[in-house]
Amino acid sequence: MELFFLYTGIFLCLAMLLPLYRAVTGPTVLDRLIGVNAIGSKTTVLLILIGVLYRRVDMFVDIALAYAMLNFIAVLAASRFFQKRKGLYDEASQSGER
Repeated sequence: MELFFLYTGIFLCLAMLLPLYRAVTGPTVLDRLIGVNAIGSKTTVLLILIGVLYRRVDMFVDIALAYAMLNFIAVLAASRFFQKRKGLYDEASQSGER
């Protein structure tokens, strides 16, 4: 069973490459925020899997919950900042999309 969790963790790490690409090369700020949020969600699951592998789920659940809350607050703060700065939709309107 530990081998299953290990392979699942490796698969999650590889699955983080797609949102990382979107976060780095996203055409708009909104795409970058969604990519970073997806990476944070996968990291939360990865922390739980690490807790299962080390047989310390109780400690890693607390860490994962704190990380998920920080990720959520950071994405909300960044989206609020870019919305007030009018940066979320400016890039899309410059390229001709509405």
